[in-house]
Amino acid sequence: MTDPFCGLLIEKLPNLRRYALSLCRSGDQADDLVQSTVERALKARSSFDPASKIEAWLFRILRNAWIDILRKNKVRGHELEYDDAPEIADNVCHQGDARLMVSSVMAAVEQLPDGQREVLLLVSVEGLSYAEVAEILEVPMGTIMSRLCRARRALASKMGLSSE
Repeated sequence: MTDPFCGLLIEKLPNLRRYALSLCRSGDQADDLVQSTVERALKARSSFDPASKIEAWLFRILRNAWIDILRKNKVRGHELEYDDAPEIADNVCHQGDARLMVSSVMAAVEQLPDGQREVLLLVSVEGLSYAEVAEILEVPMGTIMSRLCRARRALASKMGLSSE
C-alpha cells in the first residue's frame, strides 16, 4: 500500500518542474530545485493540512527554496555554464508556424520582469486562482491582479497585439 501523501507529491512533479523552469530558466537548475522542494516537503509533511491544496503548499516551498538559492548566488556571484550560453544564430527556417509562435511567445514571456512572469505562469499555465497565487507569493491579491494585468499588456505589446 502506497502513502497517499507521496502519491500526491509525485502527481504534482510536472507542475513543480514547470514552475521551477519559469523561475530559473535552466533545466538542470530546475531539476535541482524540484528535488530540494520534494526533500523539504517530505521533512515538513506534518505541517501540511490535508484539507488544503497540496499544489499551493508545494509551490510555496519551491518558491522559498528558489529565494534561498538567489540569496546564496548574491554572495557567491552568478555562475554560467558554457553549454547554457544562448546560440548566436537560430535556425528557424524549417520550423512550422505554430512552433515559431510558441518560441516567440516564450521569448516575450522571458523578457517580462520576474514578478510579472511568475504571476502570469502561475495563473495562466498552472491554473491557480488569484488567491492561491497571492498566498504562494505572500502578497495581497490586488498586487497579483495588477502584476497579471501589466504582464498581459506587456506580452500583447511584445507580440504586436496591443491596440495602443
